[in-house]
Amino acid sequence: MISRLTGVLAAKRAPQILIDCHGVGYEADVSMTTYYKLPEVGDQISIWTHLLVKDDSHSLVGFHDEQERRLFRQLIRINGVGPKMALTILSGIDEQQFALCIANNDLAMLTRLPGVGKKTAERLVIEMRDKIDALAAELPAQQVTPGGPSVISEAIEALQALGYKPSDAEKMISRAQQQTEAGDSASLLIKKALQATVKL
Repeated sequence: MISRLTGVLAAKRAPQILIDCHGVGYEADVSMTTYYKLPEVGDQISIWTHLLVKDDSHSLVGFHDEQERRLFRQLIRINGVGPKMALTILSGIDEQQFALCIANNDLAMLTRLPGVGKKTAERLVIEMRDKIDALAAELPAQQVTPGGPSVISEAIEALQALGYKPSDAEKMISRAQQQTEAGDSASLLIKKALQATVKL
């Protein structure tokens, strides 16, 4: 089991990152919450990981801290919530907001996340209700890192990778641009787009 990786951030393109660990490159999918906290390419990085084993592949999922990994592992145990949906949930809502949704039976906010229907939201509330105390812990402020020249296309592609339709992703990024300034990073655009969706 690969539980943690420490090395150099060789590349990042939401929602994937590449970490060079002494000459061996490890690719991992990450939530946008983790993506916001990434350092610059070429900097040292240390992330918690979860190894997904399928019949035809092994893949890694990375997390900025052990608490996010713990929530991911709790989510994928729920019937109907696979790894992709769990990452989408962690990308669209932080752990404190998620805990509030569970405590308040807020199905409306949960169903705004892509791929989360009413039945899945109900299962989340029922099965996560006894775990909300651990989820409500304070999180450090999110960090934003500068983006490259193809900021808009990168942000749109990232939203599509999280399960949004291309047309919806374009609309979300277009709205987010109105709340950001020229030169802002792709991660900031994605963050604004996801926050706006949750608040609708």
